[in-house]
Amino acid sequence: MYRSTRLGWWAGKRSGAPRRERRLTIRLNRRTALGLGTVATAGTVLGAAAPASAADSEAAPTTPARAARRVATVFARHSTEAGGNWQAYVSVADPDGAPVVAVAADADRRIEAYSVNKIAVATAVLDKVDRGLLTLDQRVDVTAAIVVPGGDGIFSLDGAYPSSVTLGHVLANLLTVSDDTAVRLCGLVAPAAEINSILVAKGFPNTQVEPVANPNRFFLGTSTPRETHDLLRALVGGTLLSPTSTAYLLGLLRSPVAFTDGIRRTMSSDERARIATKAGWFADARHEAGVIFDRSGAAVLTYALFADGQADPDNFGATHPAVQARAAMGPKFLTAVDRLAGTGAAYRIATRRPSNGG
Repeated sequence: MYRSTRLGWWAGKRSGAPRRERRLTIRLNRRTALGLGTVATAGTVLGAAAPASAADSEAAPTTPARAARRVATVFARHSTEAGGNWQAYVSVADPDGAPVVAVAADADRRIEAYSVNKIAVATAVLDKVDRGLLTLDQRVDVTAAIVVPGGDGIFSLDGAYPSSVTLGHVLANLLTVSDDTAVRLCGLVAPAAEINSILVAKGFPNTQVEPVANPNRFFLGTSTPRETHDLLRALVGGTLLSPTSTAYLLGLLRSPVAFTDGIRRTMSSDERARIATKAGWFADARHEAGVIFDRSGAAVLTYALFADGQADPDNFGATHPAVQARAAMGPKFLTAVDRLAGTGAAYRIATRRPSNGG
């Protein structure tokens, strides 16, 4: 998430094929939003299995197919209102089979993922932890030279360098306040080429960071909506990382200080705790991807929402059209799956309560 056009090594959005491809993205319409003709399961959602009136009249749908239909309708409405280009992939878990696809809009377009790819970077680092090559309590040095000036996060604010922090502290800042300097600190322990190799080995060839001359630094790179969705599904499915690392990563993404301007904005603290989410913003792009859990802690909806080309590109706050659209979608997505059971392991997190010091 980088707001300036160029900050040190972080060169920002550059001209070239990825940019031109995004500009060729067709403006989202209702047909692409609902995934017509893109995947077989989308036809099931939109077919005779659940009449629109039945799905729309339920306070909360009672089947995955009806929930998916509701999610598709919500996405179509609010993304169209926001305008611009949307690339998205959203599915609803089905205990009886494969997830039901609710939205498949340009889902295989490889685009710059920006800070959403910090999930992928953290995955590579935690993979090395799982293999005993790193530990969360090992320390990394924070020098003035490595701090991104003016970047998002807290490392650029404390003004006390050199210092050192644990790798766990780095990952916590990477995934909650989306600290830009934390990206560079991850690069000290997982170079760009190694991150990409780990992600390819795990089945994500399109989710790649972009190397630069310094092997320990990189741009956050690209992904597709489908691959980002599938990476999250693999995470909650327990096939991406060890149980310990999985719980650790999800705990960060579900924490109260994780991103709250989008999907989680108009939710209670209990509702927010049911959602693991990561946003990315740079130039005119506003992305968000995550997982909604049922009340037991099992994953019930997975989303990857990439957007660009909306109005007000210099507004990085909550009033940007795409961010407002996601804020409107969030509670409706939660309601759509509120009466459904998720699948896989249940990930419970400890209740977070404010402290008054002492």
